[in-house]
Amino acid sequence: MKTVIMAGGKGTRIASVASDIPKPMIPLCGKPILEYQIECLKRNNLTDITMIVGHLGSVIKEYFGDGNRFDCSISYYVETEPLGTAGALYKIQESLSDDFLLINGDIIFDVDFSRFIEFHRSHKGPAASKGPTASPAWVTLAVHPNSHPYDSTLLVTDTKHRVIQWLNKEDMRQYYKNQVNAGLHILSKTLLSAVKPLSEKVDLDRDILKPLISSGKIYAYPTPEYIKDMGTPDRYAQVSSDIENGMVRRRNLSVKQRAVFLDRDGTINKLNGFITRPEELELIDGAAEAIRKINSAGYLAIVITNQPVIARGDVSLEDLENIHRKMETELGKAGAYVDDIFFCPHHPDKGFTGERPEYKIDCECRKPKPGMILQAATKYNIDLTQSFMVGDDIKDVQAGLAAGCKTALLKNDITDLKEFAGLLIK
Repeated sequence: MKTVIMAGGKGTRIASVASDIPKPMIPLCGKPILEYQIECLKRNNLTDITMIVGHLGSVIKEYFGDGNRFDCSISYYVETEPLGTAGALYKIQESLSDDFLLINGDIIFDVDFSRFIEFHRSHKGPAASKGPTASPAWVTLAVHPNSHPYDSTLLVTDTKHRVIQWLNKEDMRQYYKNQVNAGLHILSKTLLSAVKPLSEKVDLDRDILKPLISSGKIYAYPTPEYIKDMGTPDRYAQVSSDIENGMVRRRNLSVKQRAVFLDRDGTINKLNGFITRPEELELIDGAAEAIRKINSAGYLAIVITNQPVIARGDVSLEDLENIHRKMETELGKAGAYVDDIFFCPHHPDKGFTGERPEYKIDCECRKPKPGMILQAATKYNIDLTQSFMVGDDIKDVQAGLAAGCKTALLKNDITDLKEFAGLLIK
């Protein structure tokens, strides 16, 4: 698969760090951003690279040349005038592979691209076309949670990972899933043939992707791997620190992960009976700070929660999603995030008014059984022996032990979640 890197950024927000070189050439721990990108691509056998350059592009060409010394092949397209974030793609259209990877040149990442590519291909075939609104993928966008979703572009998806809404930071939003457009894309060449721009200057998001949402051809690939825009001095400093301490490489899903599995009710949010509306969910004081510490320590933060309100008929799956969006919104305001949420909708006891019989089963996922933890471990390549299950109920501990995790019972083994998280980073 061919890779195209958009390497023409000027970096106006980070001029205090470097203003005389293109943004993708800003050095981090002795190497330019682009070199880290190429090293990751090479580890994934993605060595056929085209760079779109413009502002001070000669600096990039002089440094990387034809790519031989980096064990890859690099060609260039030079924009004599800005063509937007997609205009150059139409200029090099004939040289692209049927599916190609498009990367923003100003981000640091370490990603297992084989997972990303397989996700895209699995949504291109006939199976993706099943259902009244489903369509084969023309575009797959990598999305991830970050510590500042309130000022990031968020993608809203349906249960099949199709993008159904595109929220820019200036758009109105109440409760939202922390699912940020990460700057890594896989595009089908068919897209360029089907969408004809009105001018040579083309904005990928505004002119191509957002108008395409209703077609059902845009999909989102969620990943907790390290992908960061270092476009401000503060983020530049954070990325530099993460490179030095090995965080960037450790978050690649080809590497065994460590996780903190978190119960929800009584651990993250206050106990308030059965929560049936987003407005009823209130974070425990200090929970966001604790999860922020878990994020900083390099552990995946994964919610593992029994939600019998589904089986009881008190809440629909859509209602539960809105409740979890409220939780993610409140965490995001405090710079914290969870990497995924696993919930059990079942309850074995039957005979209640309004219950949903299809969920009244003795399942393998309801705690104290370890099913949800084991699902998460498979999905994210987690080393359970180096991970923790944390909750306020003995069932949380039992589930963790059954899965092979370390455990912590809040207000018993450890005073509170905040104290536990502090131990992780010592």
